[in-house]
Amino acid sequence: MYLCAVMSEPKFRFRQFEVWHDRCAMKVGTDGVLLGAWAGVEKRSRILDIGTGTGLIALMAAQRAPEATVWGIEIDDAAAAQAEENARRSPFSDRLRMLRGDVRTFDFRRSFDAILCNPPFFTEDTLPPDAQRTLARNSVSLRFGELIAAAVRLLAPDGEFHVILPTSAANDFITQSFMNGLYVRRKCVVRTVARKDPKRQMLSFSRDRNGYAETEELILQERDGSRTPAYASLTKDFYL
Repeated sequence: MYLCAVMSEPKFRFRQFEVWHDRCAMKVGTDGVLLGAWAGVEKRSRILDIGTGTGLIALMAAQRAPEATVWGIEIDDAAAAQAEENARRSPFSDRLRMLRGDVRTFDFRRSFDAILCNPPFFTEDTLPPDAQRTLARNSVSLRFGELIAAAVRLLAPDGEFHVILPTSAANDFITQSFMNGLYVRRKCVVRTVARKDPKRQMLSFSRDRNGYAETEELILQERDGSRTPAYASLTKDFYL
């Protein structure tokens, strides 16, 4: 599976749940699976997925944190409706809350001890032609600074904020987060294959400025196109 690959079938089956994505601009893809499997959520009790889309990351968080209640928020009507349907069909339906709204202004009346986001990342002038896909993926709909401000507002004092980003955007995101009081605790550099430059970084932030920042590397594919042992191990509870 290639980095950021998307699945063209109307639904994608995981070990414990299915994700329908035929009405969503952003389909099930590698980026979401990576973040959902990597982010530290196991001991958390209140989890938020910003820009939940199909609900994939929220569903993965609910599977990994069986004591947690997981909220997903989505600004697009069609995606929010499909996320709610995916949640309702899942084994975790009693612990999932899918919301239609804008995270910048939504009144949650609570904080979260884990926040996850596969954020919009197109910052170039060339945009996807489809309006719904543009809304889902372009930084004009949710700029990095606005996303960071939302995380700062909603994150519990001991919480963590997890994102996956293009490598080209990671340093700017880290700098903006630092300026807003969020500090990198974990970093995972993702390469499709060993010989290529990394295209993605997964980052975990907290309010603890004195913590040690761990750095790791994940390679997704062997030379023959099969999953590497590290990638297979990370996603073993999800991929069939």
